[in-house]
Amino acid sequence: MARRARVASSLPALDEATRELVRLAAIVASGTEVEIRAAMGQAIRANVPSEWVEELVLQTYLFAGFPRGLNAMREWRRASGREAPERDDGEQLDRAADWAREGERTCRTVYGEMYDRLRVNIRDLHPALDAWMIVEGYGKVLSRPGLDLKRRELCIVAVCAVLEQARQLHSHLHGALNAGATRAEVDETLAVVTEMLESASRGRVTHLWSRVRGDS
Repeated sequence: MARRARVASSLPALDEATRELVRLAAIVASGTEVEIRAAMGQAIRANVPSEWVEELVLQTYLFAGFPRGLNAMREWRRASGREAPERDDGEQLDRAADWAREGERTCRTVYGEMYDRLRVNIRDLHPALDAWMIVEGYGKVLSRPGLDLKRRELCIVAVCAVLEQARQLHSHLHGALNAGATRAEVDETLAVVTEMLESASRGRVTHLWSRVRGDS
């Protein structure tokens, strides 16, 4: 029985498609165009669902800026041969009230008991940032149905790690767990990403995750 348990624990926590999506998230946020192009090809070979890739690229602008989002989508169109959809819910700018409701729900899921404090803290920075975070970020983008919230959060963890955004990484490590990820899935996400980091940065990420886990 013990031997069977050891074998089961050695199995990867992430399926191959999710692992490659996480890797792609990190490379899109921090890599060169050549590296992004290669990562897109690897995602295709790993049979990552096209809808997942498109949703990942769409959410990239929230964490790495519009230029990287635009360039990544250009590389995806070239690599996949897929044309852009003719219409998309993101065009419907009169849905702001719906996005606000969806954004509040999604943000509350990610932040859990810290949600109310988050809203106060962000509003203290600027009321517009609070509104944009909910309507634009968590509503219009992160509540889209094409990619589940757990995978979105794992990708955000990857991006925050490679961009060395410790505050946001801390929040989204908790957020990934709150969205349904297991500790093993976060472990593996960070294992994928820390290969891209220098030693000092790798140590900081590892220490932060240890704190979130309650190991230190």
